[in-house]
Amino acid sequence: MSARNASPTEIVRRTFLKFDPTVVLAAVDSIDLRGHGKVSAVVGIPLRTLQQRRDVVTFATSAPLAALRGLLEVLAMTPLEKVVEALGDHSDSPSFEQLSRAVDAVRTDGLDIDDVVAVLAFAIIEEFPAAGHCRRLLIEREELQLPELMDPAAATSLIVPKEIDPKIREQRRARREAEKQRKKGPSSVRPTRPVKVKRSAPATVRLPEVRDQVQSSPPTGARRQVSLTPAELERFDPEHPLAGSVVLADIPFNAMDPSLPEQKSKERPALVVAASADAVLVRGIFSNPLASRSLFQAWRRLGLDHVCYLDDERVSVAVSVDSLPRLGQLTDQEWNAQL
Repeated sequence: MSARNASPTEIVRRTFLKFDPTVVLAAVDSIDLRGHGKVSAVVGIPLRTLQQRRDVVTFATSAPLAALRGLLEVLAMTPLEKVVEALGDHSDSPSFEQLSRAVDAVRTDGLDIDDVVAVLAFAIIEEFPAAGHCRRLLIEREELQLPELMDPAAATSLIVPKEIDPKIREQRRARREAEKQRKKGPSSVRPTRPVKVKRSAPATVRLPEVRDQVQSSPPTGARRQVSLTPAELERFDPEHPLAGSVVLADIPFNAMDPSLPEQKSKERPALVVAASADAVLVRGIFSNPLASRSLFQAWRRLGLDHVCYLDDERVSVAVSVDSLPRLGQLTDQEWNAQL
């Protein structure tokens, strides 16, 4: 199937089949997947399996999309910064010609085919404005074309049950029955006691309230409601006017920096998830990519000077909300994409 009509999931799977396996394995080995790491099971388990079994093809064809997406982000982040730099002022929504020239420029500067394919696939899965141009490049440039996915039937041929001769199956059944009778020993034949059947009222089958579920879903284009824990709901209001804003806040470190043991926090951009009069619940915005972070898509629009990543962890910061410097507000579409 052409990349033009392939789903984003298929694009990502075919991208991993195109990568040099040593590049994929080096990327997954660079990720901290220890038990205390902030990596969900749906991502962590497939990545740990890849670390142990070193089977890139099986990972590409069968891993959950979340795991593929996380590892693709690790592979794409450094080359993406170079492509963004090459696009300059056109990076928000480049034309096909501008993107083509940027790809040629980064290839001249040293990026290889795997780097370029990673950027194009990542733009497609993240639905960047230039996603359509990225698909066109994957189609029109022979060196960027993706391999086809393997036939699922071929991939599972090793686990097809072995056919057993019906005669052998019947002999085995007869031996099992004879063994059961031998263990029971001789017994007197007694008529089976009748079992009294107790009448009960017919059970009432309750159908799920589909109508209520549909009505409670947000309409297309509406801002999604964030899910907070009971403890967070006691302290924070998800409908607070500050929710959805990007602010500068003093975010505490997850671990102590040995070179600066006295420094416990750092001022950085953060997305407000919910707020109260004296505190905000935020997700920090960082410069370095990790498996627990996703690309912060609004970084350029809000005036940040480099590619940034939004952390999954929510952090409570005690502060007067009126004193927080505000960098801007996410649109409903941006909020829904990052939630």
